[in-house]
Amino acid sequence: GQDAIVAGLIEGEEKYGIVGRLVPSIDREALPEDAVELVREMTAHRSPWVIGLGIDYRETLHEPENFWKAYRLARDAGFKLTAHAGEFGEHWRNVETAMDLLECERIDHGYTITDNPELAERAADRGIPFAVVPTNSYYLRTFTDEEWAVKHPIRRMVELGLKVFPNSDDPTMHHISISESWLLMMNWLGFSLADLRGFLVNSIDAAWVDDETKIVWRQLWLPEFDRLAREAFGADCLPAA
Repeated sequence: GQDAIVAGLIEGEEKYGIVGRLVPSIDREALPEDAVELVREMTAHRSPWVIGLGIDYRETLHEPENFWKAYRLARDAGFKLTAHAGEFGEHWRNVETAMDLLECERIDHGYTITDNPELAERAADRGIPFAVVPTNSYYLRTFTDEEWAVKHPIRRMVELGLKVFPNSDDPTMHHISISESWLLMMNWLGFSLADLRGFLVNSIDAAWVDDETKIVWRQLWLPEFDRLAREAFGADCLPAA
């Protein structure tokens, strides 16, 4: 299983320059003790390709605090930490728990943080990145087609100064690819090219790579973004640097 995935990552990097690493995810519908066992296995059979721990699946009635011990063990072992929280309209305290108890370095989704501006301010001050998905299934069900693009909490997250960047999560579940996610941010949620450039910076900052790699990526990707933007939209599409 893992060996085959790693072989694919190696091939992708060699052929296409796409860098990928593995972040095993806790099944929050299983027992907290299963999560502890997962982390113990990750630690006992350490692989350089496995760099962090996450938590996924149905958030309702499966609060993040149930898994504090697994996260503590993972942090002590030096793994990076993230968690799906505030994804399905669940209370903002799930985001707070992921930030303060689990000590996550990144939050996946996190939309209900908009219900607590004080918490959002703390997250913004700490520079915590939020991986967001415009087609999140909960909000597609909650809002009408006419409301969706106007009321999606991603818009409010940016207004609150949160460090968001578009992602796909599970592409088959959310019916979106990475590129489509970026397109929706501009075409439907109303973000500008300058906003998208900022999201690109956020995505680099959120990456679990060393600082030297982030510097190289900024040097390569930001000028390329600017070149493509001006090629597609004209010389005045971006403000002067």
